[in-house]
Amino acid sequence: MGDAKDDSESPSAEVVDSLSQEFNLPIDEHEELVSKGGKQIRLRGVYLLPNLLTLGALFAGFYAIIAGMSGNFNEAGWAIVLAGICDGLDGRIARLTNSQSAFGAEFDSMSDMVCFGVAPSLIIFSWGFGSLGNLGWAASFIYVSCAALRLARFNVQLGTVDKRFFVGLASPVAAGLVTFVPWVASKYELEITLPVSYSAALLTVFAGLLMISNYRYYSFKLKGTVPYIFFVFAVLVLGITAQRPHEVFLITTIAYAISGPASWLYRRQFAKRTETTT
Repeated sequence: MGDAKDDSESPSAEVVDSLSQEFNLPIDEHEELVSKGGKQIRLRGVYLLPNLLTLGALFAGFYAIIAGMSGNFNEAGWAIVLAGICDGLDGRIARLTNSQSAFGAEFDSMSDMVCFGVAPSLIIFSWGFGSLGNLGWAASFIYVSCAALRLARFNVQLGTVDKRFFVGLASPVAAGLVTFVPWVASKYELEITLPVSYSAALLTVFAGLLMISNYRYYSFKLKGTVPYIFFVFAVLVLGITAQRPHEVFLITTIAYAISGPASWLYRRQFAKRTETTT
């Protein structure tokens, strides 16, 4: 997520404005009010780097749709992975460079809807829902609707929830859960039978419902230093992932998706045991 820059601080914004006036370009310059140092100032233009990353995620999501509808599920899977990486970087870079803004936040949400809402539903529909008729498109639509609801809820809850946790399954992970099934299945040339299609439809609906659930998922937003063993573990994970990326990504998304309901069930059982002992 990213955004605009003050006209007085950005010569490029002045150049664009002068060119627009000289050639009478039918494109309005973006302006918005932001708070800096306790003051409201007017910013013009958009921050380039974070918005380019968001644009890269959008491109990857769009390409995933094209690849999936063409039957190339391997490229579709890699495109979703790339979209997830770009989506994870744009917000962090915007915060590090102090280039956050309303434009960047809205642009990021629109990109997420395409990458992690529309793209996964169309990919899995193209892969295995052809024989399900109305049930197939209904399952895909449920997923898309839940992704939109998840993103809308996330936007309105910014600043009011514990940043250590996500409320509901994050949309990039849900997209991975749905997309990596045809990704792995195509690698092993799995035959798409009717039971397989029904199972995929149930998984798609389940992923959508997890997004709008109240299950808490750890966000892994670490601050400061971490124990050295964490870095060693990261090296091992990267090594394993490089050997079997399809399987590792699928297993990781499944484990993370299950962690929400599992932790909720654990806390509930722990609370019951505490009540009985007291």
